[in-house]
Amino acid sequence: MTPRLSVVIPAHNEAAVIQRVLRPLVDGARSGALEVVVSANGCTDNTAALARAFGPEIQVVETATASKIAALNLADEVASVFPRAYVDADVDVDLEVLLLLADALQDPAGPLVAAPPMRVDTTRSSWPVRAHYRIWEMTDYRRQGHIGSGIYALSAAGRRRFGEFPNIIADDRFVQQMFGLAERGTSAGGHFTIHAPTTLRALIHRSIRSAAGNAQLRTAGLSARSPRHAGQSGFATLTPKVLRRPSLWPAFAVYCYAYVAPRVLARRKLVAGAEHVWERDETSRR
Repeated sequence: MTPRLSVVIPAHNEAAVIQRVLRPLVDGARSGALEVVVSANGCTDNTAALARAFGPEIQVVETATASKIAALNLADEVASVFPRAYVDADVDVDLEVLLLLADALQDPAGPLVAAPPMRVDTTRSSWPVRAHYRIWEMTDYRRQGHIGSGIYALSAAGRRRFGEFPNIIADDRFVQQMFGLAERGTSAGGHFTIHAPTTLRALIHRSIRSAAGNAQLRTAGLSARSPRHAGQSGFATLTPKVLRRPSLWPAFAVYCYAYVAPRVLARRKLVAGAEHVWERDETSRR
């Protein structure tokens, strides 16, 4: 049986969550519906061993280099199936959702890049974090062709649009901007879940990576510039929506702070040449 979808999971010291992401997928791998490749990179914990414990159906490759990009490129050398999904180790997604994603990308008239609808779990988060995401859900970036933030998948034609993943921070934003809105899709049915940070401090710390990644893309000339790549976030369209609803003003104040602070810190990160420092949220992995 030819797998319907290849699933690449880059993982750096993800022992706390690697079993959670693999458990719903292992039946698909054993039945032949999925090809699953875990790409452990620079791990100093037992991430790779935990993944191998699921059996030979879960392929595990390793590199000593602690780099998500190195992990993605290594896994691409091993994976043999399209469509191909790139799945972060700390998300929750069911087998059925990934198979719907495969169906969308196998349609000749379908999109070149796609993702399931995303749900942000803020049940363990503080009020400022919940306030931030309440506003974030209203942004054009979120509402118009949002691809990434945990999962994105490419058809064979979509993957041919670029070669190896470039040595950048924001692989998901890089991929999203390779495609216009008409080329992006959201699979019908189901969703995947990301777990929000529990504190505002953790949220800002994690957001430094995203802000630095976006700035790096602009500096490298890899940021979208044409109108067909509409759907970028911005205050120009967000602010009027909020101003009409006074009940959202306190949340908007939090959002503004969580928007500006990481960008200031990201500039310092890039000036210091610290692109290799990978800020991530540990509070949602506990």
